[in-house]
Amino acid sequence: MIGGFGVGELLVIVLLLVLLFGSRRIPEIARGLGKGIKNFKTDIKDPDQLTGGEDNRSKETNEER
Repeated sequence: MIGGFGVGELLVIVLLLVLLFGSRRIPEIARGLGKGIKNFKTDIKDPDQLTGGEDNRSKETNEER
């Protein structure tokens, strides 16, 4: 039992996904979702990587003081 869902409910959900997206699209969707989660986790661990170091807003506020 995962998150309150039994085996029967999970099978119905999987069946609906296959009917909606087709069996070929599901791995592509899962791969894209996995990459998105990986990028999100990386950005959360090191937010300075996006700005290239110090935050520009903090530089401006320090210069004004």
